[in-house]
Amino acid sequence: MTQFLAVTLNGLTLSALYFIVASGFTLVFGLMRNINLAHGSLYLLGAYLGYEALALSGNWFVAVAVGFAAMALVGVVLQMLVFRHLEGQDLRQTLVSLALSIILADLMLAYWGGQTYRIQPPELLSGSMPLGIEALPYYSAIRLSMLAVAVVIAVALWVFLSRTRLGMMIRAGVDDRSMLQASGVNVHRVFAATFGVGAGLAGLAGVVGGTVLSVSPGEDIRILLASLVVVIVGGMGSVAGSAIGAVLIGLAEQYGLAYTPTYGALYMFIILVVVLAVRPQGLMGRAQ
Repeated sequence: MTQFLAVTLNGLTLSALYFIVASGFTLVFGLMRNINLAHGSLYLLGAYLGYEALALSGNWFVAVAVGFAAMALVGVVLQMLVFRHLEGQDLRQTLVSLALSIILADLMLAYWGGQTYRIQPPELLSGSMPLGIEALPYYSAIRLSMLAVAVVIAVALWVFLSRTRLGMMIRAGVDDRSMLQASGVNVHRVFAATFGVGAGLAGLAGVVGGTVLSVSPGEDIRILLASLVVVIVGGMGSVAGSAIGAVLIGLAEQYGLAYTPTYGALYMFIILVVVLAVRPQGLMGRAQ
């Protein structure tokens, strides 16, 4: 029972990390239909910058803010200089973003090297937190905090997309861009802000993920793959679908590694194949 509870909590907290990354990917890929395969690189770059910010300031929360703000700025620049000129050209978006991903990965490897870094959590979140469960009395405080952050982001994104004027403009621009532009809205500015928020969430996840896991070359590819699967399983453009997909993928990965380590990596793709076979638009996606 102790092992089962520990593995379940590990799966849920890993799901929280996947959701934070995939929520940004949902905004960019699911809502805006921009194929940004450099999203994983933004995650890793945000983690590295957060590590440097922590070394300079000594404050973990400053590192999180730097990771989010820096990647949000990078996202706005990418949207204005690159993706704005590739709208509706899926193949070119894929190839250009793949090239950007490779370039960023090589630059990060050249500057930070191939060693593994670890972002130290703040004293408030270090150590264990009591759970009040006999089989598992304590659990990592930083992992539980990551779960709480994911819940806050999920609620904030739902409110942002469904209750704010900017969120309504984003959804309207995706459904009927010409009509939104005819109403006097600067569509390019709206999409740049959306891309910035999505990239900022990747940077935030990089700092949090680097605290819970590690910061090392190759994490960008792993996170990008997990984000793609989460968004496709949950349904493109659905925040709730991303949350459900993240929980399924995170739990499947941890249960697989704990109980069938030889085939643990297969379960994520089994879920993907089953969902696409039964419901091609994803669990919460809209039929096209």
